[in-house]
Amino acid sequence: MTAGPHPATAEIIVVGGGPAGAATAALLAARGHEVVVVERTPAYAWRACGVFASPAAVDALRRIGLPEDAIDAATRSIPAMRVEAPSSPPFRLTYGDDGSLRASAVGFDRSVLDPTLLDLAAARGAQVRRGVACTGVRTTPTGPVATLRDGTGTAEVRARLVVGADGIRSVAARSLGVAAPARIGRRIGLTYHVAVPSYPGAPPPDARMVVVRDGYVGLAPVPGDRVNVGIVLGRSWRPALAADGADRVARRVLRDADEADPTGTLANAEPTDRITGASPIGHRVTRRSGPGWLLVGDAAGFLDPFTGEGLHRALISAELAAIAVDGFLRAEPGALDRYERAMRARFATKDVVSLVVQAFLARPRLFAYAARRLASRDDMRETMGRVMGDLVPASRALDPRYLAALLRP
Repeated sequence: MTAGPHPATAEIIVVGGGPAGAATAALLAARGHEVVVVERTPAYAWRACGVFASPAAVDALRRIGLPEDAIDAATRSIPAMRVEAPSSPPFRLTYGDDGSLRASAVGFDRSVLDPTLLDLAAARGAQVRRGVACTGVRTTPTGPVATLRDGTGTAEVRARLVVGADGIRSVAARSLGVAAPARIGRRIGLTYHVAVPSYPGAPPPDARMVVVRDGYVGLAPVPGDRVNVGIVLGRSWRPALAADGADRVARRVLRDADEADPTGTLANAEPTDRITGASPIGHRVTRRSGPGWLLVGDAAGFLDPFTGEGLHRALISAELAAIAVDGFLRAEPGALDRYERAMRARFATKDVVSLVVQAFLARPRLFAYAARRLASRDDMRETMGRVMGDLVPASRALDPRYLAALLRP
């Protein structure tokens, strides 16, 4: 990690030191580029973020170059995601692991993963500057300019290219004029961890996605005998949140989600970190790249925690961005436009699937109908799990033959 005066110029400035920004910096530094990463937090701090991922995300970390022991330290194996909804039997999504594979879904310890990725970028030569906030990015005829602020003051730094990797409330996206309202209504997200002891010899627990009134709850085991709680709530919960606060509402939602557990293990467990919130949790951009800049990770658009696989998307966007930036800096015509097209080709259909799932969630009877069909049809369920985990093209879930087989009585 570096400190000191801001440089007057830089080849590449990466705004945001989360997984997308750190992975992009690590890949570009490995290609020999001068990279400066600015991260507004002086040290890692828990904030609302994703922790559950399919094996595809772990494969991406390997391609980026994270050592196997570092991956092991940051992950906990999860056999399946158990989906539970009112008026339908639960079903398990195995994300491609039918017992014949060595890989499984995982729960990430973000307090390990995020700093480890930044350390990887620094080890490859990137300058990582913590406690530095970007307050704006503007384009000029001679290249982009980032306004950076820390405890010593504010400075403008000119770069050949700026990568916006600063999350769903991206300053980079807003200042470049490409931020747009999400297509899904304003929702509230609450996240935190609770301690749930494991027992020697016990099988690894499943993750759970529980549909509740006007919302859903994701429960993902992570390292350190903890469960990450992610709660997404619609507009109808706003009065309760205003009157009772996040802690009481979170416990109430967990009690509803865990009705089958008479001990109330999760609802009564004490949080191991503070409850953090985000609203709205959706984010959209009109484009992901422009003259001298591009966006990665959640800054490039975030749609749906239920199916979004945000960590995997962040890492894939980093890989695609590194190729595009390298080409841009080598004066390849249209390099940044190719990034835009590559991201659209990779994720546009998955976004349609996510919007369809959200439409079903907004109609509980329709969701229960589809859930009953998935619970009773192994091949349909396996395909859906692979689509959700980004292991096969999302178009498989939109194939008319698949939809007809899934929804027929």
